[in-house]
Amino acid sequence: MGEISGTWEPVDAEREAAWELYVELATRISVVELGEDEGLLREALSSLYTVFATTREILRRYGPAVAPRVAPGKVTFGVLAVNVLNLSIRPLLSKWHPLLTAHEATRGTSVDPVAHERRWARSAELRAEIESVRKVLLSLAQALNEVAGVGDLITVRLPDQGARSAAGTS
Repeated sequence: MGEISGTWEPVDAEREAAWELYVELATRISVVELGEDEGLLREALSSLYTVFATTREILRRYGPAVAPRVAPGKVTFGVLAVNVLNLSIRPLLSKWHPLLTAHEATRGTSVDPVAHERRWARSAELRAEIESVRKVLLSLAQALNEVAGVGDLITVRLPDQGARSAAGTS
């Protein structure tokens, strides 16, 4: 998972915290691929920013039980969560939030915000960095899913409802 590796032997509090953070990641842009002509970069950055507040809240709620001292080569929920925040999300946000804000400030009142953002010379570069962080978060989400012992909420999709209707099933 990015630069983080080790063995995780979770306690019950870590399993519960894993479920909470897994739900957060599974329901945000953070783990869904953002296509070239999809979404807004501002929304993607804002979504990633909220992961900070949620993670802090989870860490405070479960306390030291999710960050016990462990031997070298072992990891905990706390270690994984804080390192993903500090090594992946924080660098992205601290670099790109001010750059995107500066670009947004150049938009005229009659210019469409979506078109303005997509014309930005650095939009492809930001999208590439968001994709890199998405892969780290997806790896974290998969680890959280395994520890929580729940079904996959990210990659499993329901059958196309239109195809089922056309086949005569309900």
